[in-house]
Amino acid sequence: MIRRALFLASLSAAASAADMTHFEQRIRPLLIANCIDCHGPDKQKGGLRLDSRAGWQTGGDSGPALVPGKLAESKLWQAVSYADRDLRMPPKRKLKDSELADLKLWIESGAPDPRDEVASTGGKSKSARADASFWSFQPPKATPVPMVKNSAWPANDIDRFILAKLEANQLAPAPDASTSILQRRLAFDLTGLPPDLSQPAPLTPQAYEKRVDELLASSAFAERFASHWLDITRFAESSGGGRSLPFKDAWRFRDYVIEAIRDNVPVDRMITEHLAGDLLPATDSAARRRQVTATGFLALGPTNYEEQDKGMLRMDIVDEQLDTLGRAFLGLTIGCARCHDHKFDPISARDYYALAGILRSTKTLRNYTDNVAHWIDTPLPLEGDAEATMQKHEQQVNALKRQVAVLKDSLRDAGSADLRGRKTIAVSDLPGIVVDDSEAQKVGFWKQSTSYAPYIGKGYLSDNNEGKGEKTVTFTPKIPKTGRYEVRLAFNGGPDRAENATVTILHADGEELREVKMLTEGLKGLQFASLGTYRFEANGQGFVLISNASSQGYVTVDAVQFLPADEPAANAPVVAKDLPATIKIQRQKLDELKGKISTTQKLMKQLAEVEKELKALQKDIPDRPEAMSVAEDSAPEDAKIHIRGSVRNLGASVPRGFIQAALHGNAPGIPAEASGRLQLAQWITSRENPLTARIMVNRVWHWLFGAGIVRTTDNFGSTGEAPSHPELLDHLALKFIEDGWSLKHLVKQMVMSRTYRMASTSEASAAQHAMDPDNRLLSHMNRKRLDAECLRDGMLAAAGTLDRAFGGPGVSEVKAVDANDQKIQNIEYGYQFLDTRRSLYTAAFRNVRHPLFEVFDFADINQPIAQRTTSTVATQALFLMNSPKVIEQARHAADVVLKSSPEPDKRIETAFKNSLQRSPTEKEQTQVREFLESSLSGNASADDVRDLWARFIQTLWSTPEFRFLD
Repeated sequence: MIRRALFLASLSAAASAADMTHFEQRIRPLLIANCIDCHGPDKQKGGLRLDSRAGWQTGGDSGPALVPGKLAESKLWQAVSYADRDLRMPPKRKLKDSELADLKLWIESGAPDPRDEVASTGGKSKSARADASFWSFQPPKATPVPMVKNSAWPANDIDRFILAKLEANQLAPAPDASTSILQRRLAFDLTGLPPDLSQPAPLTPQAYEKRVDELLASSAFAERFASHWLDITRFAESSGGGRSLPFKDAWRFRDYVIEAIRDNVPVDRMITEHLAGDLLPATDSAARRRQVTATGFLALGPTNYEEQDKGMLRMDIVDEQLDTLGRAFLGLTIGCARCHDHKFDPISARDYYALAGILRSTKTLRNYTDNVAHWIDTPLPLEGDAEATMQKHEQQVNALKRQVAVLKDSLRDAGSADLRGRKTIAVSDLPGIVVDDSEAQKVGFWKQSTSYAPYIGKGYLSDNNEGKGEKTVTFTPKIPKTGRYEVRLAFNGGPDRAENATVTILHADGEELREVKMLTEGLKGLQFASLGTYRFEANGQGFVLISNASSQGYVTVDAVQFLPADEPAANAPVVAKDLPATIKIQRQKLDELKGKISTTQKLMKQLAEVEKELKALQKDIPDRPEAMSVAEDSAPEDAKIHIRGSVRNLGASVPRGFIQAALHGNAPGIPAEASGRLQLAQWITSRENPLTARIMVNRVWHWLFGAGIVRTTDNFGSTGEAPSHPELLDHLALKFIEDGWSLKHLVKQMVMSRTYRMASTSEASAAQHAMDPDNRLLSHMNRKRLDAECLRDGMLAAAGTLDRAFGGPGVSEVKAVDANDQKIQNIEYGYQFLDTRRSLYTAAFRNVRHPLFEVFDFADINQPIAQRTTSTVATQALFLMNSPKVIEQARHAADVVLKSSPEPDKRIETAFKNSLQRSPTEKEQTQVREFLESSLSGNASADDVRDLWARFIQTLWSTPEFRFLD
């Protein structure tokens, strides 16, 4: 009962930590930005305050604002969802769908709110807040290895630290685990797979050490510990969020992690490559590929690429990156300091924005102008001759792509295709009324340019991509006759042009606002854009005004053309004196139309030929590999403090830097022309950093022992737990650094200890259990539930269907991603999990996971996963009994058993060994034999026999012994 209570308490604590993270990152900024002005310390409309938990609990004139867990009964939700037309908050605009989703999740989760006190308007906070003297902010201290009474028991220094504390508390260590239990424990802990029972059991210390070395050298070890690493780096193969986009190259980051662990790349080097691999010198193409791919760590976060507020999108990405690297490598909740100084830890808002400046000076998106944003795909170099061949191939492909782009642009503007064959065009060469830029009225400095011919008159105007919102050009035509005219804007197109130049047309019937896309993929030169047909009066006040406000890219203007659009009415008499002019206009239009048709046909034929040639060329050689990555911003800059976390309420600028309370020694200087990512990596991995080495050894301890020395593995702040063995933690951290940050050396040190090899059950007295009910002193080994990946891989191994292919993509359906394609998310939502590879390679989508992962506590990969929840619920048993996938694998496992021997007893033994990695007891052998004999009829078919054995194997898979490590 005590253990169950403690287990439930740990579940509650894990849920609480996730809830608090959601509140700090999503709810607090939302309330500050939208509610506190009217319901805070300065103003309380309706008597309601929302700046503290007590505020919404007490409520205002209408009673409590929230009923935790009950959305429909919460007045706040009724107001923000606009369900009541008489009560709509905020009154000026409805919250975004993403904001409503965050608020809904918060309320349904019980509205966890850490704001115990009403926010004060001044003075010092009354809440307890750690300072730089807190234990985790102090450098690790070397402590002499303690002396112990039972000197024969320890196998290494880890044991001496553990035993010393046990003896100090009158406790004794449990006996060693049996050979079979230890063999299974070691195999699953180090490889995530069942042990190979064809090898002899390691009966001696020398044989055990040899087995450890063999497992550490295996690719399975790299895959298992890569799975742990991907947890803390929140690896996923889709973006999540609104329109969930698949990450086609995310698998390269996964493979980078596997290969780095296989090759025993030092952990400090891995962290440095995660943060700044693209900035490190590379000895060859392979090193360059590895280092660029590693920066995918910063790009793989959950991102709502549809966010239209690009300033908010940029800051949300930075906030997510800071939260992830803080929790993964420093064990700190840095994100809590976005809106204010951290309430509990010595992290100020200045610290937050010092770090934010580093990541704001880093490009994570291609640009901030696309309707749906897109991450950066970086081409990767190849080796020697392959690189030379690829470069030649790319030159040919790019040349053809440019031709395709030019032809498509020309088709879009076939009317001016013939004109582009000339060098210059006179105003008199164009039909209709033409107003050249030389006759236009200009506001602000417009550069006269002749860079790209042809152009009308003596050149065209360019805003030089400067002074946005300060420049306009106005064209005022002299209309000789009242009528309808098609208005066409002539401009100079190109790849660096504006995508949304604003044009205002004042005509006889009012005013129209239009946007013109001047951006073209390949064409550089004269373009015409039709702005519509409008009525203008003779000698009237009409005009066309082009502005560079809100534009991204160069705005160019050449001329404005007014083409008469009126035609004589069918039943109206034709006045003789007007006939020649009317015929002339109609002939002019007919000639123009014939020219367009002829030109269009020629262009379409050319386009088809070039596209055919391009397709054939691309078939010969695959495209160059790419990796999700980041890059240096061309203009790095310090960040300004965002008051209350708002991107629209900026304070003082903060020099880029690091967390002051964790600085020991000289911090790396950040050059003005650099983002500071490399210096950030150097600070995090420096010997003087008090956090990183401790965090990493504690994580490995958690992975192997089932609970960390600090159980809150991603929170070393004041709200986290204190270490159970602080001297051991520091000892391991310092030795980890001295051993070159070697993960394999650290793992071997731990699994070679007697502490690791203890049995998970102990005959200790009730008094001893009462003294340490949670086994914090490690008097015996913790019993651990296998995680979802191990359960699935264990079944596949027993079934003989496990595909051991190493590395490579797991989702072959994902090719180049068009972020504007609404159907792209169907890859995720309609995905069928049919592979039998190791679970590490199974598609890791953010919104849709493998069914077994959903049931067995895989966890939320929208954030770093510190530790998996371990639940025991009825749905797990139902899944193992009824899942078609489990039944299918059980049938395969039955086939393996039936082929192993014709003798029932040997088959039973094979089934036990394949699933539980042990032989059955005599009693179990008898029970299974009786079950099989009583369940088979005399005329049973081969399928009936197989299905009976499959049901028996499913029973083995449903036992606690299969699902737990003793």
